[in-house]
Amino acid sequence: MSDHQNDGPFRPPVSIERQNTWVDAALATPQVKSPRAALQNAAVFLVDPERTLSEPDVNGVRTLREGALRTVRTDAGELLIVEVQMHGVAGAVWEHNERISSLWHSTADPSVSGGTKRSLTRVHPWPRESPDEGDQPYAALLSHPPNRQWLTSNTEEASDELDRRDGLRSYDLKEDLVLNGQQEPGMYIPQRFCLVEQPHVNADGVPVHPAEYVGWMAVRGNNRTKRRQDIFGLTSAEVLTGVPASKLGLPGDEVFFEPQFWLEKLSNRLNQEWAEARLAGDDEATAIRATNVAVVTAHLVVGTPTPERLYRIVQMSNRRDHVHPPLEFVPNDRGRALGRSVLGMYVARGVLDEKESQVLSGLAPVNELSVAAKDATVSELRDLRSMMILREFFPTDPHKKLLIRRALSESPPSQLSSPEINRRARAWSALTSESYPAPWNPRIAEVFNAGSVRAGLDFSGRPLRELLNAADKDDAAFEELVAYRAAHWLAAFDIIDADRGSLAGQKTDDDDGAKAARVRRTVKNHLNALRSNRIMAVAVLRELARAMDEGDRRPIRVSRSGALLIEEMSTAWFDREFPKDSGKRRPKVPAPRQSQGASDAARNETGSNTVATALFSQRAWREQPGSGAAASLAVPPPPAGEGTTPVLGGSTGIGAQASGAAVPFAAAAAQPAASTFEEQVDAAAGLTQRLLELAEQVEASLTAVSAAAAKAGIDRPLAGRAGAEAARNLARILPSVRTMRDTVEDLGGRTGQDGA
Repeated sequence: MSDHQNDGPFRPPVSIERQNTWVDAALATPQVKSPRAALQNAAVFLVDPERTLSEPDVNGVRTLREGALRTVRTDAGELLIVEVQMHGVAGAVWEHNERISSLWHSTADPSVSGGTKRSLTRVHPWPRESPDEGDQPYAALLSHPPNRQWLTSNTEEASDELDRRDGLRSYDLKEDLVLNGQQEPGMYIPQRFCLVEQPHVNADGVPVHPAEYVGWMAVRGNNRTKRRQDIFGLTSAEVLTGVPASKLGLPGDEVFFEPQFWLEKLSNRLNQEWAEARLAGDDEATAIRATNVAVVTAHLVVGTPTPERLYRIVQMSNRRDHVHPPLEFVPNDRGRALGRSVLGMYVARGVLDEKESQVLSGLAPVNELSVAAKDATVSELRDLRSMMILREFFPTDPHKKLLIRRALSESPPSQLSSPEINRRARAWSALTSESYPAPWNPRIAEVFNAGSVRAGLDFSGRPLRELLNAADKDDAAFEELVAYRAAHWLAAFDIIDADRGSLAGQKTDDDDGAKAARVRRTVKNHLNALRSNRIMAVAVLRELARAMDEGDRRPIRVSRSGALLIEEMSTAWFDREFPKDSGKRRPKVPAPRQSQGASDAARNETGSNTVATALFSQRAWREQPGSGAAASLAVPPPPAGEGTTPVLGGSTGIGAQASGAAVPFAAAAAQPAASTFEEQVDAAAGLTQRLLELAEQVEASLTAVSAAAAKAGIDRPLAGRAGAEAARNLARILPSVRTMRDTVEDLGGRTGQDGA
């Protein structure tokens, strides 16, 4: 507590007198709105605080010098910061760090299921201590954790989560700090923690720990703060709520709460260890490794013109960190950060109410919305918030369109690209998932077509209860449920997920507990499958809503008539009842490889080098096929130079050869073009019918081969060249057929249509 010259790099606290001088100077500085208690806490960790002070004025008053102050401007408002030198152990990891937001159970989740995750303590502005100081709060935050153990556990959990996500960094931050020190300053905001439960008292009637704590929480630099404290051998929870004697080189199990005391003891111990390690040449000693972070530069938030919005402003202290983060967010956390950036800009520009924005950002319960019905169920509250977020991210208001473009650095509305639309959709999905027990992959929301959302989304806004009641008869209600709710609801119960790269080897539990191969599908395909089976889809959606309202229990399967069954819904059940062929969608159907003669014929016919596509060629769409026998449809010929191809099907059987001249598809392409659009559609449908008939012939042929082989005692009749060629042909055909299925669905063809 003295100011004697210290032999070592670790600086103990300056005297109380010097600390008070700095605190008084800060409070005398115009625009500084920090509470005295927060400044006093920071002063303990300051190194050479006089460097930030001005000379006394004519009245002997000192202030923070102008060169130490900076204004940080964000889309949500302004911050005043002071740049200081602090002890390297200062600061604390913040549980409200947006990079780990998906770790917590959000206040935006109206459910109270026993299986939910730990909750964040709600944050409020720190109110003035006296009415004489005015109504405006301090530039600081306040929260009310239930007890000290809750506070330390949340701080430790936030710190541990940074460890779990450190793999996103391409280098070892801790060793970088040891070798090079901290190059970029962190930013810290004061927060007061008032415990709801009063501490117990000991035999002497003294509380065993304080009833409130003040800390400077890392807004930027959470990872740097944690790694510095790791090097010192302390944790953020200890810096915030008390350091045990063992960490200070003292006997006993006492915990010391006053930073003035424990920081001096820690610095003295480290300086002694540093001197001994230098003599011994021990480069691995804690004090030697901590030398380069003994003192660090920090930015302390000390003011803002709008302290009631301080939390939002510090979260948006650099919008581009959210849009182009230096350390990659995981998808949900990044989506939420993007979404909050947009909402924060709306509030700052006066186009969105602050209270509404808090709810949509996940900072306040949904039932605090003025439009929330008092008797609203969990599913209705979740839906209300999700639809309000969706409307804000795809606005029809021209001013909001401009603001969201600025927040996300987007193209003009007429040029809005699919990646930009998907980024908005992911932000909507990530914020929506805060109202549920666990987040899903926000790519589940990538279902919007650019042309349909560039002008904004203007849906009905009808209550969820009304939509569910009318969905079986009201087309618009059913479409709203499928388009804007179904994907999230199914993902919330882990029934569907966003399509991933390769699903080879991935399994899901089938009805009997066996493992069934997963089906690769796009989210759009899931939704189209629901549209194709309306009766069952409506029953599924109603059951999912009931499951939410009943504690997020597992939803029960429904029959094809819409009646509830007994077993729980699963991915395998959904894929079976709302089927989709597996396979990877490709951008277009590939053209077949043709013999030289066929290629020449195509060029002569079209006058160009374009090769006609086997099934959905331009000419095939215009042609009205004959009443077609499947026998007239043969497998396309081999490419030039490869001879002939074995044909499976019809009366030819295995091993028969098809000459390059037999090309019914090419012949169909060469027929006169149809004159109407209807004939083009009929031509495509006719070709698919012929393809189906040929597939049935191939299947019958293979069945006959199998039976003949069994009778002859042959185990592997297709082990030769003919079988290999057949396998190659099928490998080429199947992806094209799957792509055709997707194309037909995108063009409106569904198996549930009349006449199917």
